[in-house]
Amino acid sequence: MTDTTRDQNRNLYPIDPLALPVSTNPLVDTNSCTESHIKIEKMLASLKQSNTEIRQEFESLALSVNQSLKRIEDTYQKAENIYRQINDERLNVIGQLKMALIAYRLASIGEKIKSFWRPRIGKLNQYPARPLVIKKQYQDKIPLINTPTISLVTPSFNQGEFIERTILSVIEQKYPALEYIIQDGGSNDNTQEVIQKYASSLKYWDSQKDNGQSHALNLGFEHATGEIMAYLNSDDILLPGTLAYVANYFTSNPNIDVIYGHRILIDEHDHEIGRWVLPPHNSKVLKWADYIPQETLFWRKSIWDKAGAQIDESFKFAMDWDLLLRFQKAGARFARLPRFLGAFRIHSHQKTSAQISKVGVDEMHRLRTRSHGRQVSHIEIKRNIIPYLIKHIIFHKLYKIGILRY
Repeated sequence: MTDTTRDQNRNLYPIDPLALPVSTNPLVDTNSCTESHIKIEKMLASLKQSNTEIRQEFESLALSVNQSLKRIEDTYQKAENIYRQINDERLNVIGQLKMALIAYRLASIGEKIKSFWRPRIGKLNQYPARPLVIKKQYQDKIPLINTPTISLVTPSFNQGEFIERTILSVIEQKYPALEYIIQDGGSNDNTQEVIQKYASSLKYWDSQKDNGQSHALNLGFEHATGEIMAYLNSDDILLPGTLAYVANYFTSNPNIDVIYGHRILIDEHDHEIGRWVLPPHNSKVLKWADYIPQETLFWRKSIWDKAGAQIDESFKFAMDWDLLLRFQKAGARFARLPRFLGAFRIHSHQKTSAQISKVGVDEMHRLRTRSHGRQVSHIEIKRNIIPYLIKHIIFHKLYKIGILRY
């Protein structure tokens, strides 16, 4: 717009309507403006109220957020404390496990050391069953220096499961001067049928009710005339070559009255489950304990006669120990031979397993009291047998590593 135009307009409109007050401005609707003003004020008030509410909500939300953050922080702190406790417990448990493992290993090493030096005699089941292997030298025929008569008695009662193996272990040795006697106590199993099967190889056999093993032995020995005597229970066996070896030893050593050898332990299936390797004979130890394997025991008739020529029937379990002590009192000279002579069978129905905790303990106590003239304590027994057991351990280890060959 040019200046000339502006001047013309001023001439047409000498007064600016917008410059007039509202009340006097003919171009403005006063009521409408008031309403608009009120609306604006209401809107401003509403906005102010909304702003206040928004601020309050925001402040509330901020407070809630702060509280949540505080709870999260507290929870995190608790979780961290719990983690530390768990970690401490974990480290503690790991430490305890390590200590337990060390203790177990030390105990295991200690047990192995103890087991290595633990006596084998007296222990009837030493390792898992394995085939019984007899050395070739035991199978070889032994040339006889002389043939003294050997009287061997087997007492039996209801051992039909084993007695055939016992009989065969004796007669298959083919010793030319053998008196084999079987005294059965009236068995009601197949024992008598088995004995009859081998009757032609026996000097004498009988089956009648008796008063126990000791009585049966005395009945059997009534028919014995041999220079050498022994008895073999109906579940045990002799090892090959034993009779010839024993005969030669007695012939070569006329000063010896009683002999015995090392023992093999077998189960009901003839499998080996242990071995007793014995040190040389010790007469002092015999008064404290009986470690002489009965199935390997042989003696001269002369010492039998000096000792009373009978088994003491008042003993049901320790009759062999009683006989040995009587031999010793009669002046017998003993020798432990460097050879396994017999095998002792371990099975659930044998008298040794069933009676040792009942009759056996009382009878052994009775024999110790008789030998020492007084009652003896367990500590005394242990003190007096330990040196012998140490020697046994040494002999056993030397045998295991092959230095001693039996």
